[in-house]
Amino acid sequence: MTTERAMSAVPPATPQEKADHGTAPAFLPEWMQPHWLIVLTVLTGLFLLIGFLGELMDWLSPRAALPFFLLAYLAGSYDVALHALPDLRRGKLDTDLLMLAAALGAALLGEWAEGAFLLFLFNLGHAGEEYALDRARNAMDALGELMPKHARRKEGDLIVEVPVEALRLDDVVVVRPGDRLPVDGQIIAGQSMVDQAAITGESVPVEKGMGDEVFAGTINDDGALDVRVTKLAADNTLSRVMKMVQEAQSEQSPTQRFTERFTRRFVPLVLLATALVATLPPALGWLTFDESFYRAMLLLVGASPCALAIGTPAAVLAGIAQAARNGVLVKGGGHMENLGELKVVALDKTGTLTEGRFALTELVPMHGTSADELLAVAGAVEQQSNHPLALAVTAAANDRQLTLPVATSLENVSGKGVMSEINGVPVRVGSLKLFADDLATLDRELVQAVERLEAAGQTTIVVGHGERLLGVLALSDRPRDGVKATVQRLYALGIEKLVMLTGDNETVAHAVAKAVGIDEVRASLLPEDKLEAIRDLRREHGAIAMTGDGVNDAPALATATIGIAMGGAGTAVALESADVALMGDDLSKLPFAIGLSRFSQRVIRQNLAIALGVIVLLIFSSVFGILNLSWAVTFHEGSTVVVVLNALRLLGYKG
Repeated sequence: MTTERAMSAVPPATPQEKADHGTAPAFLPEWMQPHWLIVLTVLTGLFLLIGFLGELMDWLSPRAALPFFLLAYLAGSYDVALHALPDLRRGKLDTDLLMLAAALGAALLGEWAEGAFLLFLFNLGHAGEEYALDRARNAMDALGELMPKHARRKEGDLIVEVPVEALRLDDVVVVRPGDRLPVDGQIIAGQSMVDQAAITGESVPVEKGMGDEVFAGTINDDGALDVRVTKLAADNTLSRVMKMVQEAQSEQSPTQRFTERFTRRFVPLVLLATALVATLPPALGWLTFDESFYRAMLLLVGASPCALAIGTPAAVLAGIAQAARNGVLVKGGGHMENLGELKVVALDKTGTLTEGRFALTELVPMHGTSADELLAVAGAVEQQSNHPLALAVTAAANDRQLTLPVATSLENVSGKGVMSEINGVPVRVGSLKLFADDLATLDRELVQAVERLEAAGQTTIVVGHGERLLGVLALSDRPRDGVKATVQRLYALGIEKLVMLTGDNETVAHAVAKAVGIDEVRASLLPEDKLEAIRDLRREHGAIAMTGDGVNDAPALATATIGIAMGGAGTAVALESADVALMGDDLSKLPFAIGLSRFSQRVIRQNLAIALGVIVLLIFSSVFGILNLSWAVTFHEGSTVVVVLNALRLLGYKG
């Protein structure tokens, strides 16, 4: 197995690269080309078997058996030579060349059967590796097959089936129950449960309705939907994810780069050692030339670093594929390894630890005002505004199905609230600052209510109608469901410190941190302050991750060892700016990603130990003549297959 061939198991090769590496001849039928290596392996084994059994059973004389061994050599060395010889002309020495030289040496010694057996097992091992690696590639490539080829487009009163590529922005497609969505778009009619597991890794279908965003490749469960196209086929989320995963799988991890450098320097040393083993013992009278040459051929086989070259990229390939299948986009082998090194994780508050939207949590009516009246007056004014707090108040009033009075003449008072009128009477809705002129006359009960609610980490809105103070509304951005369990899982994984970085005030930040179990808070931070905080933490602790929404946290995400963006499925910025994107906007996937990274690190270390251990064993046994060529080949090819199968265990990781 060449280093180059091992690496090509990672990115999809271009047609030119495939031609350079000697794949199936172009004149072969198309159905045979993907199985060309298997055909060569079968022919090598068949000719070897005929020649070997013919001699063993006295059916054939050695002279009559020789043509079958030659045919076995021809079939077995075809693919190896087409990889090794062009590289040799370019001055590259690789493991294919070592195998070819060992087979030629066996032939020079008259060991035709052993040389053919070497080529047979080498091709058989490579065919098995290609099959196993295809499983890792296909684990991710299967997502591409989820994309429907056709869509049902509305054209006036007609519904016409067209290729997905023919759709244009703002076209409307009809998605029947049970169909896969053919586009990224926005629902303009209908309601249904949508299974988004293929994109976000969510195990439970999500309810979708008017105005909600949906993604190509997801499954519409139980209701017809009209979807307006918002992204063309080439730009939809599934296509972008597939492209990024391919790019990620082609990016080498630090261990991978080390093994490649090691292999590049090791192969020339093996050739030099082989020459010395072949010539030095006979010159010193220790062994005959035939014995010494045979041991040199054993050394060629035993020291060939096939398993070393393939073990790390196979693990990286499988790890990135498994992450993507579970809604975590890891954008490179280096990031996959770095995730496992983390000891400190910094998290933004709004939209990461919390839902990112406010909800009404408490009504404190005063002076004979009912709760419904307090909320109705506030809702009448706030429905004229699109501020997050205003949207929460309006939503709460609508949920209670309150009849709202008509408010007019909205005036925004920056940083304090809004002023309006109801039936010609002034209304003020905002913080205590909005009532600054009246603070001296505000009753103590209202001030105490505001202080109590804000001490609990809630945002307060005071409502005044004319000369009356109607009361206080409390709102909060609630922690995400399950975020406390996620924090506990991160600590259980060995994360030593979790730090909240937020622009919110100290009181609110500490309240949220206490609710979710985070022990360190840095509050009232501007984006540049978050950046400096990340730099401080990195200097103090080394590898650190920053988790945020991928927009206002972009400087901190870029500076951290690993930038982890929330909401990757619908956020182009998150996909582009971060090293890791949690596609389902689901923080619970973070412990999964870290655990997968650590498992992949263990697999890589195991593969390195297996590969190096077998190399050392075979070098020792070849120099001292302990094993014959057949056993050396068996151990060599067996170790290569073992490391690939070990890497495939990552495809079964569940967290």
